[in-house]
Amino acid sequence: MADPSSYYESIGGASSVREVVDRFYVAVLDDADLKPYFADVDMPGLKRHMVALLGSVLGGPKPYEGRELADAHRGMGIAGEHYDKVGDLLVTVLRGQGADEEVVRHVVHTLGQVRGAIVEEPTGVAG
Repeated sequence: MADPSSYYESIGGASSVREVVDRFYVAVLDDADLKPYFADVDMPGLKRHMVALLGSVLGGPKPYEGRELADAHRGMGIAGEHYDKVGDLLVTVLRGQGADEEVVRHVVHTLGQVRGAIVEEPTGVAG
């Protein structure tokens, strides 16, 4: 796999990352399963954090300095199926913005690495 620092520029840099994030949240908020997670969220603030996070994941010039993902998502009860749906939407938007498959694979790999910090599987469920 190539150096991830090239991914940021390969998708068009800061303006493209902002466009991906804007389109991503349009798709997320249009999904009936996902919309409730964002009912009381400061969306402009969330978008700024997501631009910084995605930019960092893609090897952009600024490191992500926001809250730890586990802290930011704790208590939200994010189900695995909803996390996967969010990831699928992000991949769809990235591809729609012309990201090549190497960039997509890198983002999918990163999503897999942080899944455990975000998903809260139900407790007390008999299996």
